[in-house]
Amino acid sequence: MQEPNIKIGVLSNKEIRFDLYGEFSSSSFEKKLSGRFSVQLIDEKLVLYQDSKELISVKELIFTPYDIETESFLLYDVVIGKDFHWERKEKQRFRGSLHIIIEGNNLTAINILPLEEYLVSVISSEMSPNSSPELLKAHAVVSRSWLLAQLEKQKIVKNKKSVKEIITDDEITRWYDREDHTNYDFCADDHCQRYQGVTKIINENALRAIESTNGLVLLYNNLICDTRYSKCCGGMTEAFENVWELEKHPYLEPSFDYKFELDGLDYDLTNNKHAERWINTNPHAYCNTSNQRVLSQILVDFDRPTNDFFRWSVKYTQDELSHLIGNKSKIDFGEIVDLIPIERGYSGRITRLKIVGTKRTLIIGKELEIRRMLSKSHLYSSAFYVEKENIENNIPKNFTIHGAGWGHGVGLCQIGAALMGEKGYNFDEILVHYFHNAKIQKIY
Repeated sequence: MQEPNIKIGVLSNKEIRFDLYGEFSSSSFEKKLSGRFSVQLIDEKLVLYQDSKELISVKELIFTPYDIETESFLLYDVVIGKDFHWERKEKQRFRGSLHIIIEGNNLTAINILPLEEYLVSVISSEMSPNSSPELLKAHAVVSRSWLLAQLEKQKIVKNKKSVKEIITDDEITRWYDREDHTNYDFCADDHCQRYQGVTKIINENALRAIESTNGLVLLYNNLICDTRYSKCCGGMTEAFENVWELEKHPYLEPSFDYKFELDGLDYDLTNNKHAERWINTNPHAYCNTSNQRVLSQILVDFDRPTNDFFRWSVKYTQDELSHLIGNKSKIDFGEIVDLIPIERGYSGRITRLKIVGTKRTLIIGKELEIRRMLSKSHLYSSAFYVEKENIENNIPKNFTIHGAGWGHGVGLCQIGAALMGEKGYNFDEILVHYFHNAKIQKIY
């Protein structure tokens, strides 16, 4: 297998503004291009301007650098954290080619570059490049494996939708995954993998991690593993089928996030009582850390204010919760009487939750749908139980949600892996800990 080039959809807007640094070629021009440009969609064509002067009107544009190592381009108003509480716009710099196309009523900017070059940015965007070398190498293998597994899936399953749902009178079950994009391979936001070009590359550590693991992936039964990762598992990782489609992956089975299981704990967290007891404990786990050196490796920029990810709580009044659920679901539940876990995964994450209101009762799932329903943005995780307080005429006036972990909990636990790297574990030991039954192999 040869290293592939990949296409990343970075920005969609009515107008795209960008700077070309260095020398770029384009089939639409004989001369070399550099400087500040903008593109607008006018009469179903791309109209390219430089310094307010119209240069050309075409169906698409491709700008190719003469040297990918020294030339780059800057995009303005790139949206990051779309639909998350920290959504914002940034200027971002990229290596590789810039492809601008028409998609519906918008223009889309696509970055085309070699896979390994892309991974340098992913590793730097997902975490600090000042992380331990073994963590960076482990995450390089995970990101590469996930990327190549998705490319293989695209060949088999065309036009996969990001949202799948089962709706009945009594239940709404939705799960969310990466959507297959028609005109490019991946988007640049967390819905695929966080990618911010070379904006976040501040030293050579990420580059060394990519170079030292070049072509290494995780395999199971000679197939590239669909590797997943989240911020903090909360002490126990989750199984793939409890978050996404009902398909078992032997390398994505639940495991305790420590070198051995602790005495005195019941690890059947599918049981509500055991799950509540688990959430109320503070067990030894790799991801149970307040070490700021470790946390700074994972919680970059907008994540840094977060400190209560391992065990956390959220309080709501009756009015706050009923309005929140009503706005998110577009269903009038009336006042909220109870939130009852119907099914839990192996990590204690709720996969089916019954919402009992004075006007309507409904079961919802899976974990991300539950998290979205109970927060203005996203609840940290669905591993929680609910404490009802100040109950009058069977109606609680206050609710406290006590929870564990941050994210879906499947596969690599980023904070746990960061602590393992800090403690001296090699990258292959980190991978084997989180991906059982998988083997590491070089494929190009």
